Amino acid sequence: MAESTPGQADGIHAEVPLEAMCEGARKLRAAYERVPGAPLYRREFGFYCLERWKEQGMPQDVPAHELFSYDPGGEHSLGQLGWCESAFVPCFETKVLEERDDDCEVVQDSAGRHVLFFKGRRNGFMPEYMDHPVKDMKTWKEDVLWRLDPASPERYTNLSQRMDVAKAAAGRGMIITQNLIGGYMYLRSLMGPEDALYVFYDQPQLVHACMAAWLELADAVLARHQEHVTIDQIYFAEDICYNNGPLISPDMMREFLLPYYQQLIANLRSRQIDSGRHLYVQIDTDGFANPTIPVYQEIGMDAMSPFEVASGCDVVAIGEQYPELAVFGGIDKRVLAKSRADIDRMVERILPAMRGRGGYIPTCDHGVPEEVPYENYLHYRKRCIELGG
Repeated sequence: MAESTPGQADGIHAEVPLEAMCEGARKLRAAYERVPGAPLYRREFGFYCLERWKEQGMPQDVPAHELFSYDPGGEHSLGQLGWCESAFVPCFETKVLEERDDDCEVVQDSAGRHVLFFKGRRNGFMPEYMDHPVKDMKTWKEDVLWRLDPASPERYTNLSQRMDVAKAAAGRGMIITQNLIGGYMYLRSLMGPEDALYVFYDQPQLVHACMAAWLELADAVLARHQEHVTIDQIYFAEDICYNNGPLISPDMMREFLLPYYQQLIANLRSRQIDSGRHLYVQIDTDGFANPTIPVYQEIGMDAMSPFEVASGCDVVAIGEQYPELAVFGGIDKRVLAKSRADIDRMVERILPAMRGRGGYIPTCDHGVPEEVPYENYLHYRKRCIELGG
């Protein structure tokens, strides 16, 4: 257990007083608490454009937080449970399976997928996934299940050092987040985006076997982390939606995903060192997420991101319909690639309304693509400061 004295406001046994929190934590917590009129926390979702921006004159000796006026960090992530891929220990061997004559190669990646890449380039574009490790109960048990063993000592080799860092972050009032691969993203990584959809119908017992292993691993790792810290947020990487809505129905979500989420969250809450701490639940999904909001609210969802505009998400409308939801994202990457006037119209519609509402963090609705010029992004950040406080 944590070594601090019970009852001490150390961020573990009790929350750090607001005045003792670091600047980033105070500002970020105001977003989670949906404080109307609070200055908007400044950060970005991610980048796919930095090499192009270097060519366009972006300084190489200035940190990003200075270039773009980002706020200091207010969150500490614990990791160890995957994100877009499962938390395999050991991972699959990464190796080239086939060399092709068209400047491409087929590679087995660390998640056991066979992926078609350009030779010498494995990042910055959407690769083609050709095969996945789980096809039936036999391949699940023989090739994958043992890689999710929660008792594997290798999972915990640096636990003490990681928890020392987490306890220090908690003492500064930072939001301690357990980020992990969500159930749908996990199944998609195991089986592939198309085959997973058939498996829900053709092999439901396989889906439940995979989800039972997901729960066992996540619960075990969380329990080890909770011996040291109180967790403020559980953050699921889900990606369950496409352009027109969720890829499986709400009823299927309730059958195959939600029971495992509910059990994990219940177990997490039962072990908290600070038993009265509110646990934030955040879901990350691309696509048209609106229909899933009431479904995820059944597990206590407090926050959602990143609200892809091209799929029909409008954070202003969502904020009005769901005042209890913290909303992160919703800045259209396509508009950032247009003119400054287009950027002005977008941010002037979104930022004042969402700042007045509270509970909003403006970020691009995915990683900033290389089509966005560096000078456009600088203009966008300038407007975020002007309108966001």
